Amino acid sequence: MSLSIAVIGLGLMGRPLARRLLAAGWRVTGWNRSMLPEDLIEGIPICPHLKDAAAADVCLLMLKDSKATNSVLSRLEPHLSAGQIVLDMGSSDPEQSVAHAKRLTLLHIGWVDAPVSGGPEGAMAGTLAIMVGATEADFARVEPILQTLGSNVVRVGQAGAGHTVKVINQLIVGLTIEAVAEGLILAEKSGIDPRLVQQALRGGFADSKILQLHGSRMVERRYEPGARVETQLKDLKLAMKLAESVGLYLPHLTSAVDLYERLVAQGDSGLDHSAPHKLLWK
Repeated sequence: MSLSIAVIGLGLMGRPLARRLLAAGWRVTGWNRSMLPEDLIEGIPICPHLKDAAAADVCLLMLKDSKATNSVLSRLEPHLSAGQIVLDMGSSDPEQSVAHAKRLTLLHIGWVDAPVSGGPEGAMAGTLAIMVGATEADFARVEPILQTLGSNVVRVGQAGAGHTVKVINQLIVGLTIEAVAEGLILAEKSGIDPRLVQQALRGGFADSKILQLHGSRMVERRYEPGARVETQLKDLKLAMKLAESVGLYLPHLTSAVDLYERLVAQGDSGLDHSAPHKLLWK
């Protein structure tokens, strides 16, 4: 575990990532843009300043969106030097990733976009799906870190490709959440226990982690966030931008964006992204 890692962004995903790496023996520090309660960051060595975090071999970014990534990166870059790697594991605009990679490459600093799927639970268990955009050389350097965090790590192409696949992932997740919500609501309105629907469909073509995990949140009306509505909406809008760039109109994507925009409009942006169930139930 020769590389040192600074986890920059200690939110819902950043904290379990940092703890998973620490438990595996990596040299890890953390930094967050705002102060966090002590109980949330217990056990994670905290850097007082971003400049201190920038001394790590690998600066692992787990930030909210492209705007946050751009803001933090603009402050981080002046403190970086040749040979370091920026590892962006949040969900961002693929175009931005390509631009960051080109700029950093001129400084002999590596760029790897490696967004994840699997939520905080997957981060804690080390079972994330990780889609990677990077040169082969940069991927080889960070692959041991990624293998600590995920059970399925795939390099899908050059810089930006990882974030492109994450956009596709979020498109599928958002549409599946909408389909599961509609199905479980139809079951309840038809007088069938939706828990029995989950059980009956287990192992069949309609089964999925979303049916089992998010479906349970829907049945229990338990919308405390893993991933938030506002984050899902941001990713779906990135999917729309990507589709438009290649001349595609995706009708179900349009309806999913509408659902999440309605949730945000009524003040539910901080709920779990399974909350379309709440909206459709009315």
